[in-house]
Amino acid sequence: MHYLSMIFFNIVTPILVLLFIGGILQKKFSFNLKAMSQLITYCFMPAAVLLNLYETAVQLSLIGQVALFILFFIGSQMLLSHLIAKLLRLPKQEAAVFKNSVVLINSGNYGIPVAQMIFATQPIGVAIQVIMVIFQNVTTYTYGLYNLISTAKSGKEILKDFFKMPIIYALILGILLNMLHIPIPQPLYIPLNYVAEGFVAVALITLGAQISQIEMRAMFNKVIFISCFTRLIVGPALALLVIFALGLDGVVAQSLLIASAFPTSRNSSSLALEYDVESDTAAQTVLFSTIVSCLTVTVVIYMSQILFG
Repeated sequence: MHYLSMIFFNIVTPILVLLFIGGILQKKFSFNLKAMSQLITYCFMPAAVLLNLYETAVQLSLIGQVALFILFFIGSQMLLSHLIAKLLRLPKQEAAVFKNSVVLINSGNYGIPVAQMIFATQPIGVAIQVIMVIFQNVTTYTYGLYNLISTAKSGKEILKDFFKMPIIYALILGILLNMLHIPIPQPLYIPLNYVAEGFVAVALITLGAQISQIEMRAMFNKVIFISCFTRLIVGPALALLVIFALGLDGVVAQSLLIASAFPTSRNSSSLALEYDVESDTAAQTVLFSTIVSCLTVTVVIYMSQILFG
């Protein structure tokens, strides 16, 4: 019960507050959501990802174990979501959003606060979550982006659109600056930091504005339920199998199991809005999975302490 209240009030409630603010503002001012989406995709998101990768000090000894886990875990999620989309016979666009909702996890503004709360005296637990954020960023702007672009285009057109995205260059630049220990000059770092700090708020307010235009009863449909069940229940179950298969234990196993249980990434909704691919379904899934996760994540935390504590 302690973890349930902590997760709800410290993590879920701030997200819901920003969504609510976005909904109220949209009702009053009727924002141009497409323009807001482009502002996020071409300004806020690249700055946030670049600085996230630039500033992250990663312990090299951990990367091998975590990377191996992520390879099997994300790979199994991709395969499973693809098979489920086929079984449900989803249209191409809905299938793309469904697959992204299962594979792309909110490891950043949801996962890191949870890790900091649980592993306050064990820094390795937080470090693992930071590594998860890096891999999730890479997955989001490669696999996730490809899913959406490929619904309307193919071949050279996909590559052309893919390399038009500033986020790709932000990823590469952030990794290079980090690995080569190249400092960003202060006249550039300060405005980048201003923009990056506003990313989460703007993205969630935009998501709230988008959700306010959707009939809430539309949220209660089969695809959203199956997506959330796969992300929040099946995901941790698969992660547990991978952890046992790799022989992981202790804080590393505990942190990875918890990291597998977080809800659908808000970025899946931002990208869907930018490319106009079932954006309402994407927004509904993010909201629904975030609310339900305060129960499911609590259960996974409890299980991780029993199994690996």
